[in-house]
Amino acid sequence: MRQDKQLIVITHLSQLVTLVIGFGSLILPLIIWMSNKEKVYEMDEHGKNILNFQISLLIYSLICIPLIFLLGLGILGLIVLGIISIVFPIINAIKASNGETPKYPLSLNFIS
Repeated sequence: MRQDKQLIVITHLSQLVTLVIGFGSLILPLIIWMSNKEKVYEMDEHGKNILNFQISLLIYSLICIPLIFLLGLGILGLIVLGIISIVFPIINAIKASNGETPKYPLSLNFIS
């Protein structure tokens, strides 16, 4: 296994591809993780954290949609999720470049 902090940072930042093309925040990190988890040291742990975060965001977004019609709180929830989905990949990419293993907030553990 090789040490590749740059690829791990790119994997964290790949979640932001949604801002450019509108989708792919789950697909691109999944592809990078699957192709490098056995080649790059610590990629498996970082990739699992990222995928758990993205799946959690998807579930929380699906929960917010009916809340738009019921209480109007769904819009606020979607705004908060949007901010979290932009800020934390950047923060965690910086942490990963410093050699830390970051954790994502509100992340449910689907892939262990």
